[in-house]
Amino acid sequence: MTTTLREKIDQVVDSTSRMVLATSVDGCSSCASVFFARDGDDFLFFTFNPTRKARQIAFNPRVQMSIWPAGEDGIRGVRVEGDCFRIRRPEEIRAARAKILEVTDAFQQYMDDEFLDANGVTGYYRVRPTRITHIDFYAESQFETLEIPENRGSALAQASSAASNRLVLWLQAVRAPFFTATLIPVLLGATIARGDLSDAGMAGDWDWRLFWLVLVGALAAHAGTNLANDYGDHLSGNDEANRVPSPFNGGSRMIQAGLLAPWKVLLAAILCFAAAIAIGLVLNQRLAGSAFALTPLLFIGIAGCFLGVAYTLGPYRLGYNGMGELSIALGFGPVIVLGTHYVLISPVLETWNWIPPLLASLPVAVFVALIVWINQFQDVPADRLADKRNWVVRCAAMQDGTVRYERPLELYRLLGYFGFGFVVLLAVGGIFDAAFGTLYALLALMPLPLLLYANRLGDSWLRDWNQVDADRQRLPYMLLKVNALTIGIHFTTGLLLVLAYTLRTPY
Repeated sequence: MTTTLREKIDQVVDSTSRMVLATSVDGCSSCASVFFARDGDDFLFFTFNPTRKARQIAFNPRVQMSIWPAGEDGIRGVRVEGDCFRIRRPEEIRAARAKILEVTDAFQQYMDDEFLDANGVTGYYRVRPTRITHIDFYAESQFETLEIPENRGSALAQASSAASNRLVLWLQAVRAPFFTATLIPVLLGATIARGDLSDAGMAGDWDWRLFWLVLVGALAAHAGTNLANDYGDHLSGNDEANRVPSPFNGGSRMIQAGLLAPWKVLLAAILCFAAAIAIGLVLNQRLAGSAFALTPLLFIGIAGCFLGVAYTLGPYRLGYNGMGELSIALGFGPVIVLGTHYVLISPVLETWNWIPPLLASLPVAVFVALIVWINQFQDVPADRLADKRNWVVRCAAMQDGTVRYERPLELYRLLGYFGFGFVVLLAVGGIFDAAFGTLYALLALMPLPLLLYANRLGDSWLRDWNQVDADRQRLPYMLLKVNALTIGIHFTTGLLLVLAYTLRTPY
């Protein structure tokens, strides 16, 4: 009796429970041996979502699998090509789990782990084949292919998915959600500038084109800084050594997850800084008649680019030598606020009163440094291995091989209070002279309860961390709420300062 192609495929696939799964994004290929279960023509498997293969599948669902029966040494097997996606619906997850457990219980402890499930660490995946090839080197027909056209999406759908995935990939690479650290100081500098123009009776001379150029240039510099940071931490091995990355720490993981080649990250950083520099020179040309005129903007731009590049690159890496926190505070505080303010008022006003924007930038500088400070907590073990001597590493003591976070957490608390102290000084200064602040700055004290709540969560986390039987593999993730709250403190305080300076001057 003649054996059909489907029967040949079933004989191979049903004889084993492991396959080699190959994934690829942007020329970065990976392969992994995984257990699988069958669901009709589909293949199901369980894995951890932060793994390289899962990250690659999220951006390129096209996969290839090789299945070879044990003991046949590659003589006979099956090659599967298809689309892979993570299973999301609860009922499908339960069904996939049951089928996989019929094959192996090797990962059941992780499947049953509520903490891993709640934090999106574990996942179930389905491969929907579009082509299955039976391979038998001793047969007359060595390669026989079964096409499954109903599993193929349209060319338009594939193109649309590829384009959107590419866009999302680069948004993650530049860490776009953190662009609020640039948006706030640009808005603050622009608001103070518009108030100064209004005070001088020149509100009609406000130039939106200059504002948008400043914003785009600042965002380009921020993107370049993030990309350069990822490349620098890759060269040092810092991000590779990080075992507890999260959305708030450990970089974008583009290189580590095989989503972008290192040289592309570096090239993108160079292009972003080139765009920022080009915009800065265009602005300088408009303001002073020469792109390289010795204006405050030129020196502010040089300082900003230096801080962005030197944070993790160059002969003296600021982030590795205890200057990282200060460079972040300066770059995303006074540098951006002063630069924005200067660009928007210098075409109209003959003199530049830089004191108001400088003073207003100080709370923003402190709170953006606070973000970096708390985000470094989870990075301490990897930073120590890479000799990244930031101030959290310097302040954190070691006791019996365990990191002690008492001093870094106390300094986090003090920095937070210091930031709100600057807000109070702006309000008090505004009573005596508008150049020193505005009484409306008291509005920016509204996020103070967020800091108090973050401090309470931090204290609770520290107590758990210091327990003798503490699970220090999971506890770093328990600090993520404090990471998120700190970003919220910076963003809301910054927006309220923008509102305060808006209310200071009627337009």
